[in-house]
Order: sequence, then C-alpha cells, then structure tokens
Amino acid sequence: MATVPDSLVGKTRLELKEVLENRSDAGLRSKQLCWHLYRRAEDQLEKMGDLPQALREELATRFVAQPLTTATHRKSTDGVEKLLVHNGDGQVYECVLLPYADRVSCCISSQVGCPMGCTFCATGLGGFDRNLTAGEIVGQYLMLQRLTERRISHVVFMGMGEPLLNLDNVVKALHLFKDEVGLSMRHLTVSTVGLVPQIKKLAEMKLPIHLALSLHSPLDAVRDRLMPVNHRWPVAEVVQTMRDYQQATGRKVTFEYLLIKDVTDTPDQAEALARLMKGFPNVVNLIPFNWVDTDQGFARPTREAVRKFRGILEGRGINVTERTERGHDIAAACGQLAGQHAGRFAKRAALGPVPVLPS
Repeated sequence: MATVPDSLVGKTRLELKEVLENRSDAGLRSKQLCWHLYRRAEDQLEKMGDLPQALREELATRFVAQPLTTATHRKSTDGVEKLLVHNGDGQVYECVLLPYADRVSCCISSQVGCPMGCTFCATGLGGFDRNLTAGEIVGQYLMLQRLTERRISHVVFMGMGEPLLNLDNVVKALHLFKDEVGLSMRHLTVSTVGLVPQIKKLAEMKLPIHLALSLHSPLDAVRDRLMPVNHRWPVAEVVQTMRDYQQATGRKVTFEYLLIKDVTDTPDQAEALARLMKGFPNVVNLIPFNWVDTDQGFARPTREAVRKFRGILEGRGINVTERTERGHDIAAACGQLAGQHAGRFAKRAALGPVPVLPS
C-alpha cells in the first residue's frame, strides 16, 4: 500500500501551532494557515502568498495541504455534482454537492463503505473498509467548495458510512467545521441508523447539531428485515433514545423514513409511525425509494401511496417533509452512493448479525 503523506487539513489551529512550535510567530502563522486551508479552501501551499516562502517550502517536505485526490467527477442534469475521492491508499468514497436556490449543501462520507448492512443501500451492500480521519471528512467539503463560487453553508453526514461508528473523528470534524470553516453547527446534520450508546454519548456533548435517525419502519418485524441493527436496538428503544437526545439538547430531531412499495408505505405503518412521533418536537422526512441493485426486489412507491402515507401523518398532527430527489442520473441520490470498494462484509446475508463497535 502506498505511503499516505500527513495532511494539514484535519488539524486544529492549536495542532498547527504545535507543528510550528519552534517559530516565534507560530500563533500568527497557524492562524494564516487555517484561513487558507479552511476559509479559502486552498489546496496548494504555494498559493498561500502571505506565508514566508521558506516556511511553505519546509511544510511541503512534511505535509500536503489537501489529503484527497479526485478519482471521478460526475455532474447531474439538475446541477448536483458527485466526486469519488481517495487519499492515495486506493480506498475510494463519495461526496456530493447539492446546490439549491436558497443555499448550497453537501453530503459527505464518514467511512469507506459501511458495516451496517442495510438491505436497501448500495453502500451497505458493498461492505466496509475503514473509518475516515477528520481531515478526510473535512477535506470532502473543501473539494466540493472548490467546485462552486457559492458558499456551502450546510453539511449532512449522510454519505457512505455510519457516522456514530466513527464518533471521535466525526466530532473533531464538526468542531473544525464550526471553528475553522466558519459554519453554524445548526447547519450540520448527522444521520445514524440508531446506535443507542453513541447517541447517548453525543447527547452528553450537547452540540447544537441536527441529529437524524434512519427509522424506515415503526414495526420491528419490517425494520429487522431492512436494517440488521434493529436486532440489537429495536424501534421502541431507539425512538426513546432520540426523545432523550431531544430533551438533552433542545434540538428538534428528524426521522428519515424510506418509502418502499408494499414494504414500508402501508397505511398501518403510517398510523403506527404517527403514534410513535407524538409528544416531542420532531419532523418525519419521507424518502421515496431510489433504485439500488439488490436481491430484495424493492420498488419505488406510487405517488398515490406517498400522498396517502403523508396525509395520514399530517392528519395526526405530525410535521412532515418529503425529500426532493437530486442527482439520480449520476447515482448520487439517497442510498445510491457505492464507491468501488469490496470490503470484508460485502454481500453478507441481509438478516445476519451486524458487527457493532463496543461502546
């Protein structure tokens, strides 16, 4: 495997100051480095003209400014752009630029692949290789920022991987987004399949981020089929943990709900979901299934089924949104990110136990 050079992206201002500890102007130069790396998204030391040339040359012998390289770059007819990236080790993962009329968002990965094995998700079916570093996480944002003149103001951890299985690096990345990139934590969203111990740890940190749970069914029998994690932490337990998280942080939580024809889009599940959602601030985000090549035979719901499901929820006073499909023609829509990995858990049995890191 190729040797991967150390990256400046991923280091906090204090860590950069420690890199420059032998200099009398370490404080000033670390501040300048942070400005160039995170605010200006510059990827080459030679572009940082206000740093002394000797310093730039010395840093270049030890570090790279940007840890990532683009393997492929695809652009959708609707303006969405998807990058397949790596850090030189041959393990690739995906991130997506999502421009809207009122903002620019991006979807980033937290792992190379994913060990959770959800049967509707291309990433989960591909298997798992490793966690991403904080530099690789933030580096995706910076690469996407260089594709657009507009400021990327919102970040969602809904790409490849389960963010809470990489909690330390994800939390460091969240702080870098706030402290160095200059984003509001209220514009940072972390999505999880429902790892109860890690949700509790995150609640103790009281970060003002937005937490989203991939629920996808209120019925254990259905969720067991879709998401092996449900065998470990069933619906009632994970929803209660989200309630506790909301109370601890004061932040409204989101429940992501995938509508699969004749699997999760039934009226009885809408009724059961409405009962689960009562009593605390939340929003249910409906996501019509995007085609993924699985052996499950899953299909997209009809528009009438989506309308009926949403109507039942709204009729019970539930706050409902519906995910706007973006980037489907370049496989950049929800559940379609796959990379090119073939990890240790690739194509394992859908109903088998899922490996979960110890809490």
